[in-house]
Amino acid sequence: MSIERHGGIVDLRSDTVTHPTPAMRKAMFEAELGDDVFGDDPTVNALEERAAELLGKEAALFVASGTMGNLVAQLGHLGRGQETIAGASTHIVSDEQAGHAVVVGTSIRQMAERPDGTWDLAELNDAFRDPRDLHEPISGLVAIENTHAHSMGQPLPLEYVRNVAEIAHAHGVPLHVDGARFFNAARALGLTPRELAQPADSIMFCLSKGLACPIGSMVVGRRDFIARARRGRKLVGGGMRQVGVLAAPGLVALRDGADGMIDRLAEDHSNARTLAEGLAALDGIESAGGLAQPELGPLDPGRVQTNFVVFRVRRDRARFLNGLRGRGILMVEYPHDTIRAVTHYGVDATDIERVLAACAAVLRETSPTAASAAATAAI
Repeated sequence: MSIERHGGIVDLRSDTVTHPTPAMRKAMFEAELGDDVFGDDPTVNALEERAAELLGKEAALFVASGTMGNLVAQLGHLGRGQETIAGASTHIVSDEQAGHAVVVGTSIRQMAERPDGTWDLAELNDAFRDPRDLHEPISGLVAIENTHAHSMGQPLPLEYVRNVAEIAHAHGVPLHVDGARFFNAARALGLTPRELAQPADSIMFCLSKGLACPIGSMVVGRRDFIARARRGRKLVGGGMRQVGVLAAPGLVALRDGADGMIDRLAEDHSNARTLAEGLAALDGIESAGGLAQPELGPLDPGRVQTNFVVFRVRRDRARFLNGLRGRGILMVEYPHDTIRAVTHYGVDATDIERVLAACAAVLRETSPTAASAAATAAI
């Protein structure tokens, strides 16, 4: 599979910066089209059938983005005034402009997360509201994030997901998985997507991240849930027409084997681990701190399970990032004074070598010794 280069830049800000593969571009050009709101776009229909089949669910819905996918999932599961239980650092809580409140009309009860992105299950069990208490909202949904971004992209293990689902179901509440990088999680855990999806009542996964499509996400679940989510999609302006041109790359991405994009995620994970190992050997790099790696100290490459590397620099962070930018390397600021680098389609092992060389050079330039030498020379 050929990789296109984009102006000599190695862009590690996110896996959303991927460009579609040549096979995707060809599929877009040749896509059969219809009107998706009327349900007669054959390419969209085929993508929805493929997504449902792949995750072992009854039906699926194509949406414009992961945020829209999470939003319509909440609209499909919840009534106004109900409450979702979700992790404090997750995308639904922190990065979706409080759509749960603004659009869905619901609240969120935030769970404290451990460094691996999981919750204390006893605390989860205690988080459900008493439906007999007139003062409290009604618990209506549990939502987890897999992979869990702020823990450095940790994949949540199947046994943990099963335990969360069992607790939710014991309280009569469904489990939704924000699986923006769901296939990264499955790949890292050595599971099929269907196996990892089994405990969940609904799952949203992104096509436009590691799977390298230009746009789009999928929501999967029971047929009646998807019907409600489809109404929600129309409500928030997501009713699309001849959208097979955008669905076609998704069909390419979800192909089996080497023809698709799922198996190649292992390459991204390998590149991320190589990057972490190289960074850990550099003077001036330390662990992330915060949720990703709470204890400050040496960066632990063993925590890199998927395509995220989160770290700190014992330097001015903005100056470090600007130094990289000047060498054609892009990373991004992340919470807890950290830096995030994300590997993806379009970044290969040679690029990782270039990134590490650039990091070493910028660290030397921004070291206290270098600053002192520069100040002395200026006298």
